[in-house]
Amino acid sequence: MTDRGFVVADSGFVVVDGNELSFAAGETVLQAARRAEIEIPTLCHDDRLTPAGACRMCLVEVEGTRLMQPACSLPASQGMVVRTTTPRVQRNRQFILSLHLADTIQDREVCEDNNPSRVHELAERHGTAGEWTPVEQQRQGRPLDTNPFIAFRPDRCIACSLCTRYCDQVEAVSAITLAGRGAHTTISTADAKSLTDSTCELCGGCIDVCPTGAMSEKPALAYGKPERELEKVRTTCNFCGVGCQIDLNVDREANHVVKVTSPPAGTTVNDGNLCVKGRFANDFIHHPDRLTVPMVRDRLPDGRRGELREATWEEALDRTVAGLQGVADRHGDDALAFISSSRCTGEENYLFQKMSRAAFRTQNVHQCAAT
Repeated sequence: MTDRGFVVADSGFVVVDGNELSFAAGETVLQAARRAEIEIPTLCHDDRLTPAGACRMCLVEVEGTRLMQPACSLPASQGMVVRTTTPRVQRNRQFILSLHLADTIQDREVCEDNNPSRVHELAERHGTAGEWTPVEQQRQGRPLDTNPFIAFRPDRCIACSLCTRYCDQVEAVSAITLAGRGAHTTISTADAKSLTDSTCELCGGCIDVCPTGAMSEKPALAYGKPERELEKVRTTCNFCGVGCQIDLNVDREANHVVKVTSPPAGTTVNDGNLCVKGRFANDFIHHPDRLTVPMVRDRLPDGRRGELREATWEEALDRTVAGLQGVADRHGDDALAFISSSRCTGEENYLFQKMSRAAFRTQNVHQCAAT
């Protein structure tokens, strides 16, 4: 039995909107419904986090109960009959969305100056209970926070606690927390210090899970183009060999990478998570000193090496092979040594050691991750 009187079974069937759905031990109604592609909207739920039932958007009617139940935290039980589209459920969703819109920026174009807003997306999809008079903003921000990456904008916050729970349960650093009570509830740090003076690792996960853009990326805000106008390009992070997948958010008109976001949780090897380098250390892409073509030196008539000049990849690779083979011819194969990088993929490192052992016949090969 749960504290709501439902019997939790190891497995069985639950009926959602007339559809008989199987469930496994410990699964919630929300999980069973989503597996069957039955939409139950949420604002405070993330599969990586313990359900909080804070936003009340996922309330559904359960046969035999008087009160509606939060699908995100309601364990599925054998024979349970759930309805997700009744007039009562729809009225609740519209009421909740109207409350949130009255407590944040109502104009979607203004609110989505950087990150997309799930509140506005759901409001357009499910409707509202009317446009209500905005309430006076009482949440405190941290305008003097000097960290270079993460901006907290209290006028967009709906106190869903996704960011604080992510910081606690996924990153396990508890750098941010809900502070204050009632309308004053806000996202804060210990003594309202800057994130750089806290336990924060600046992973940016709080930005990723925020449904309203209250947590935003400072460099992207300064660039001034909303995410909806950027093209996402999937690629692999180049900072280590784990293989985390990232989405480059590209301004095609300017040929500029504005920011990096993580793919949805559960879709790639990194489960929607990124480190500070993977998410924020992308300014090298447009650095004026970045090498974008191979550079080689020619020999001067007096034997000295000349200045670096641009070359084709074919010429650069031919020069590399000739240089390595020349050392081997003059001093023997073991005069060569090959050191690979943990930033390379497993396949690249395999080919690198194969080149050392098979092409140049030396066992002098190492990988920097072993040091």
